[in-house]
Amino acid sequence: MTTRPAPSDAPALAQVKSACRELHLPSVGARAQVVAEDAHRQGASHLGFLAAVLEAECEDRAERRRHRRIQDAHFPRLKRLEDFSFADAPGIPVALIRELASGAFIDKAENAIFLGESGTGKTHLAIALGIEACMGARKVRFTTTAGLVTELLEAREHHALSRVVARYGRLDLLILDELAYIPLAQAEAELLFQILDERTESSSIALTTNLPFGEWTKVFPEPRLCKAVVDRLTFNAHIIETGTESWRFRQAVERRKGAKSPG
Repeated sequence: MTTRPAPSDAPALAQVKSACRELHLPSVGARAQVVAEDAHRQGASHLGFLAAVLEAECEDRAERRRHRRIQDAHFPRLKRLEDFSFADAPGIPVALIRELASGAFIDKAENAIFLGESGTGKTHLAIALGIEACMGARKVRFTTTAGLVTELLEAREHHALSRVVARYGRLDLLILDELAYIPLAQAEAELLFQILDERTESSSIALTTNLPFGEWTKVFPEPRLCKAVVDRLTFNAHIIETGTESWRFRQAVERRKGAKSPG
């Protein structure tokens, strides 16, 4: 049960809340009374109280920044690493995924490529790495290949292409989902190449694809451009093969079997 402030403290508390609104310190204003009571019980000094209430403000601000980075990343859904069932995907190297989750590959401007059939966990793992990067104070953006190409085409039409390319170049991690799912026209492939070239050896990309590199000519029909794309993406890249069997489909089948079993 929270102790109400003594009558003599009420004006001071009101003054603290007013000052915090003026100084944009919402957590100090909201938590000053509780922290003051804790400090009093523990016999803390005035400086001890001040340190505690400012620490609370810093913690809350850091949490708000983490949530804001996750929102700005435009993840289609939130997928955490702890929610991924490695038991259903025994071919995926757990130790490597844990290492990637630390963000060290981003600091080294390395790429992570998830290659496998639909339903094998590629996008889940890419999003999970993105969320870990956001929690580590890094700028992240998730987009599908089709969505990025559309954005670049619109930017070119409105004479804003260089600005959009530069914005993508400033990200710490770009998650490019579903590369090689659909063929690209030559103009679209060249626009996408600008983004990849902007980030080569300077910033990281986490990419998902269902096609082996040797079949990327189905997406990038011009051989030289295809080779340049593969070279840039695979240079200093961690390539994780997620397999060909859809564990998502297998889980759905098992759930249906369970539903049909006599109770």
